[in-house]
Amino acid sequence: MSSEEICSMSLWKSNPLTVVTFGGREVTVEEVVDIAYGRSLVDISNDVDFQERVIKGAEFLDKLWKEDGAIYGVTTGYGDSCTVDVPPHLVQELPYHLLRFHGCGLGKDFTPNIAMAILATRLSSLSRGYSGVRMDVLDQLVLLINKRIVPVIPEEGSVGASGDLTPLSYVAGALVAERDVFFEGVKKSSKDVYELLGLSPIELKPKEALAIMNGTAAMTGVACVAFKRAEYLAKLTARITSLASIALEGNAYHFDEKLFSVKPHPGQNQIAAWIRDDLMADETPRNSSRLQDRYSIRCAPHIIGVLQDALPWMRQNIETELNSANDNPIIDGIGEHVLHGGHFYGGHIAFVMDSMKNCVANLADLMDRQMALLMDSKFNHGLPNNLSGASEERAMINHGFKAVQIGVSAWTAEALKATMPASVFSRSTECHNQDKVSMGTIAARDCMRVLELTEQVAAALLLSVCQGVELRQREGSLTDANLTAAMKSMKQDVFEHFEFLEEDRPLDKTLKLFVSLIQQQNWELY
Repeated sequence: MSSEEICSMSLWKSNPLTVVTFGGREVTVEEVVDIAYGRSLVDISNDVDFQERVIKGAEFLDKLWKEDGAIYGVTTGYGDSCTVDVPPHLVQELPYHLLRFHGCGLGKDFTPNIAMAILATRLSSLSRGYSGVRMDVLDQLVLLINKRIVPVIPEEGSVGASGDLTPLSYVAGALVAERDVFFEGVKKSSKDVYELLGLSPIELKPKEALAIMNGTAAMTGVACVAFKRAEYLAKLTARITSLASIALEGNAYHFDEKLFSVKPHPGQNQIAAWIRDDLMADETPRNSSRLQDRYSIRCAPHIIGVLQDALPWMRQNIETELNSANDNPIIDGIGEHVLHGGHFYGGHIAFVMDSMKNCVANLADLMDRQMALLMDSKFNHGLPNNLSGASEERAMINHGFKAVQIGVSAWTAEALKATMPASVFSRSTECHNQDKVSMGTIAARDCMRVLELTEQVAAALLLSVCQGVELRQREGSLTDANLTAAMKSMKQDVFEHFEFLEEDRPLDKTLKLFVSLIQQQNWELY
């Protein structure tokens, strides 16, 4: 079980539940994440225009296929099989065949939180009212979300166009009680859960399985969760850099406001301002005998700032996809048009996820270099080797954070290795119908792995920098007066969960705890 799963069902439980309304309005990244982690329930809008668009779309489709109109995925086969006509007496069975033959996902399952984000994302797309589904489908998705009946969705098997067909087949399967779900923390048959709760599965109309499955909800749901974790990591890395600068007796003038005014990237300047405030550089600048610190301290705003500056356009792309109708064909029930296209292509999400994992891996690399400075007495300006807190008479048998640094190096290397862009590895598939695909879901999964590895690096470095600051205070070169209230509070909180490392001991459980705290966004930062 991952550290995310360990903390997944307990996140922010003390906060009252809010309600997110779908239909007739734009949905935000934060709303999807709140739904994913059980902080929000959902409902369907009573907006008249929205309701009419949904109802008219379903009615128009129903009329068309009964009149023997040629509708892709309703009266024809799927993909390369679109030239195969489906006779009227088999049309009702077609959606069930679609969700069943796509039941071939492999690999690990998405965590329940990610699966909930996928449900919310699909509900958002279908709630645009251009997919030809009935209100019954939207209501059934609402039911699953609010009852936290979470489809078990395998991670592997999507090329990101024609959408996330295989992952989303598990959503469709849960709606009709043909797949497993997570319920109350246990994997169960959806049929058994429906019976336990006295609920009924939905019966799908001809296009509804296609509408549920043929879109970008898996990659976009993952992207919403990834965005909030990356956003938090940018702030956390800034705070860790501040603590590292203090532990290394760094030069606070590296973050001077006038200095950064001449290179005005707004995100980079925001990071510099946060670090500058942490170091009280404008009020009581720290003295340093060094004109210039090494790059991993001096250039931290320039490195973290790349992610900080990228976050706005990443949000724009994610939220545009989140609030789009992205299946095929698009159904305009009011104008009575069936529009065949390729909105299932996940190129924008693929690019965001490939870019995000690059930016986040650079945070891991930055922190790895900061760790190396802290550990080595040739570079750490008087701190003990490996940040050992052992007494002088026992120093020779104690090793401090030596092995933790090895772990940080390993996690960083793995994160950097995973930055190869998935979106350039398009494969032709499905009889060359899907001959150019986005690989967006693979990019999103890669990004989540890079995030997890970087969170592990951050957990290790957070313990290390707090150990370093505590060592400075114990030697008398640093007092509480040199720390802002926020820095003192964070250091104190760290030591509530982590005992100062004096004698060697295993740190694996502590590191896992801090990874969970980071994923829970435990500290209010900036």
